[in-house]
Amino acid sequence: MNRNRCIFHVDMDAFYASVEQRDHPEMLGLPVVVGGGERRGVVAAASYEARRFGVRSAMPMAEALRRCPKAVRVRPRMHHYKSVSQEIFDIFADFTPVVEGLSLDEAFLDLSGSIAGPAAAHDIATQLKLRIRRELALTASIGVGPNKLVAKIASDLDKPDGLRIVTAEQLHATLDPLPVQRIPGIGPRTLPRLYDAGIKTIGDLRLASEQKLRPVFGRHWYTTQQRAAGCDEREVHSHGIAKSVSAETTFDLDINDSSELMRVVSRLTDQSIGRLRRQELEAAVVTLKIRDHKFRTATRQTTLRPPTASRERIHDAAAGLLRSWLGENPGLPLRLLGVGLGKLSATGQLGLFDSESPGTGERIDSAIDEVQERYGDAALVPARSLR
Repeated sequence: MNRNRCIFHVDMDAFYASVEQRDHPEMLGLPVVVGGGERRGVVAAASYEARRFGVRSAMPMAEALRRCPKAVRVRPRMHHYKSVSQEIFDIFADFTPVVEGLSLDEAFLDLSGSIAGPAAAHDIATQLKLRIRRELALTASIGVGPNKLVAKIASDLDKPDGLRIVTAEQLHATLDPLPVQRIPGIGPRTLPRLYDAGIKTIGDLRLASEQKLRPVFGRHWYTTQQRAAGCDEREVHSHGIAKSVSAETTFDLDINDSSELMRVVSRLTDQSIGRLRRQELEAAVVTLKIRDHKFRTATRQTTLRPPTASRERIHDAAAGLLRSWLGENPGLPLRLLGVGLGKLSATGQLGLFDSESPGTGERIDSAIDEVQERYGDAALVPARSLR
């Protein structure tokens, strides 16, 4: 086992139901069940208030309502959940480019190259949870471990809103007492046979003999026992070129001053451009995200033709989007601003009429890249972002 790996498993808490409670404050504290109709529908998600009555995902809706007659039933809004999920994954991308999404509300993050020790892992995980809470008003549970298996098990230990770190040295002490069904893949069919063999905990499975395990797992007995020992060599697989890069900020106090908002957008745009250029990408779309004091979110987009990594062109586009929005919504207090760059492609492909040599603007951008690479993004900031 590679003890230097640092894998996060992030699992949003009761995601669909939590989004509904966030968007409809009158549902806070109530048992919310997201799913289809009563006769033939199933539960897609249940709030923690509903789970206290035994309501679970994939349960027939009729059974859920029998267990919890006062449940607030909500039809799923999958398009909306996908949009919120993208916001979550945009936050993940600010911490590491190596993100493997498992579903709309769950992902592995590999931070092996940027974290040394459990204290640093705790700090980063706390920052990640705080950003999700502040920017999206949602909670996430995070498990941190030396591999994907341990991180996934750890994320479920302190739900909701949990954080559990399991180091390589803590594997047996943490995993051994847990019920054996905590290991992914051990389900209701396998469980009775394990119980018959006297295996009830992960520790029992780790220490069991081949004679006990082979009748249950066949030729996979050793692989399963290795999982009980916390062994997992699977890599975290991100999927090709990033779809977008972004930067956003949530204000401590709502802001309605247009000059201040323009400065914030300039700073966020520069952060997004830095991430774009470090990955040697160009953007074809600039998106402005705005969330007002009533938690209403709006987006504005503009297309860049041809795609570009030019600081000047992208700054002009983002500033234009904000000016347009401010003109339509004068004086509206804002809670959050964000700038995203999308429809990304690799740089370096010259068009038919492109120059072989970089112009003045590109030479300046490259010089800024070099300074920020050596001294950090704050070493040079656009004058328009200063007071």
